Amino acid sequence: MENDFWNNPGLKNMSPEKLQFLMNFASKEKPTNIKDMMPFLLGTMNAAKTNNIQFTDPETELLVTLLKQNMSKEESEKADKIIRLMKDRKQN
Repeated sequence: MENDFWNNPGLKNMSPEKLQFLMNFASKEKPTNIKDMMPFLLGTMNAAKTNNIQFTDPETELLVTLLKQNMSKEESEKADKIIRLMKDRKQN
């Protein structure tokens, strides 16, 4: 699945700074459950902000996809549900 991720067309137009940040993110040990995923993702997004890197919604979805790679199906579904709730909340 990781190779599929790196072949994602969404990466083609990403700036070199974002790609480097994403590569660093990909090399970190990621949580395997939803309880730890959200703080990890928020910490990552804050680190990006500190480095003046802003991700678009599709780019953020790529980060989440990378995060979910090592999760069980159940944990991945929970993550999807939380992300949908966050998107709905953001739109309202």
